[in-house]
Amino acid sequence: MSRLADTPLSVLDLAPIREGGSAADTFRESVALAQLTERLGFTRYWLAEHHSIEGIASAATAVLIGHIAGATQHIRVGSGGIMLPNHPPLVVAEQFGTLETLYPGRIDLGLGRAPGADSHTMAAMRRDPYAGVDDFPKRLAELQGYLDDERPGQRVRAVPGQGTKVPLWLLGSSDFSARLAAREGLPFAFAAQFAPAQLFEALTLYRDNFRPSAVLDHPYAMVGLPVIAAESNQRAEFLASTARQKFLGMIRGQRIKALPPVEALDWSPWEQAQVEQFLGAAVIGGPETIREGLEHFLELTGADELMLNTDVYAAEDRLRSYEIVAEIWRS
Repeated sequence: MSRLADTPLSVLDLAPIREGGSAADTFRESVALAQLTERLGFTRYWLAEHHSIEGIASAATAVLIGHIAGATQHIRVGSGGIMLPNHPPLVVAEQFGTLETLYPGRIDLGLGRAPGADSHTMAAMRRDPYAGVDDFPKRLAELQGYLDDERPGQRVRAVPGQGTKVPLWLLGSSDFSARLAAREGLPFAFAAQFAPAQLFEALTLYRDNFRPSAVLDHPYAMVGLPVIAAESNQRAEFLASTARQKFLGMIRGQRIKALPPVEALDWSPWEQAQVEQFLGAAVIGGPETIREGLEHFLELTGADELMLNTDVYAAEDRLRSYEIVAEIWRS
């Protein structure tokens, strides 16, 4: 049996808002995708925290997680991730304790330390611009205390939340979270869907330094990566121009809605190189190209689980991409 067939697959939904569409459209399409991927056997469905970005509708991440969980039956639903320095740990514990109480055994809490926003938005959230590095381990420990069993003499409790032991994941695109996840004995998710440069270094650090914990005996590494599957390589490359336009806009300082695919992009060689760096881990193509690409990626990384992000313009093309992947995965 192939390595791919033995590997759990999951979904990262960045809740894209299309040009000509609305946040309400996005939420309906997210529900449809969650229901489809649940039927197809995917393990998790995660949503990410971003703020004040015109093309992303998942700012109220915990609310949207509850909406998706309520529209599905058994797929795990969680955050990829909640940016912990943006929030008091007690509030995060109460939100996810509530979700776990409503949907027991189905909620994941992935945590990051980036702001998920620009400096002006950070100020509007009252976030310390220097928060994240020095105090992240302390915030993590505080959050764990609110989700674990109550301690003798504990004066502040998360209600609900205390004792729910919502599974925690550390997310990252560099070595910081890899080292911390290893030290704390937590599962680790690397964000190769937009920052693949330090993937192999981070995975090595995580595995080499892992300490068993009460929640995990052995290292468990999930890798996020862009995957766009279509009926042919040519069609998939055409659809991928939506993602390329998004990263091109970021390079140019523009946070745009998802744009329709185009046959060719108007970009400089430098811009093209920068965009392709963002998409360095991407697997794009027809069924056989997707099969070979995913098998090769697993051989290189030894990932325990893959979390796929499919960034295309039309909802039907996104649904079909996951169907094609599932057909390959189960064949």
